[in-house]
Amino acid sequence: MRPQPGATEQLQRLFREAGSAHHKAFISTNGDDPEWPMWYAEILVNPLNTCLGTNLTKSELVYHLVKVEKDRSQDRSGTDWPAYYTQYFKTLSPGMKSSFTKNIHR
Repeated sequence: MRPQPGATEQLQRLFREAGSAHHKAFISTNGDDPEWPMWYAEILVNPLNTCLGTNLTKSELVYHLVKVEKDRSQDRSGTDWPAYYTQYFKTLSPGMKSSFTKNIHR
């Protein structure tokens, strides 16, 4: 599978839309959800796989969501989370030749 044209923009839009939907779903807790990676994985697994040309399972996606959030929490670049996640997930796609650490710290 190959990534779709415009995958970078699609990824950022997917993450922003998922973030907004998650906040609305958990409005009573101001978006706080300790199980957020599972919620996001359920929503994002199919669109991310289509966009990236990958075959991630929900379990693999949960792992990557937890990993990228831990990485982002230690990062000092000030990159907003959808852009940071986009750069990370692009590295998982066989057809997207992007260096995460090089691009994220511009």
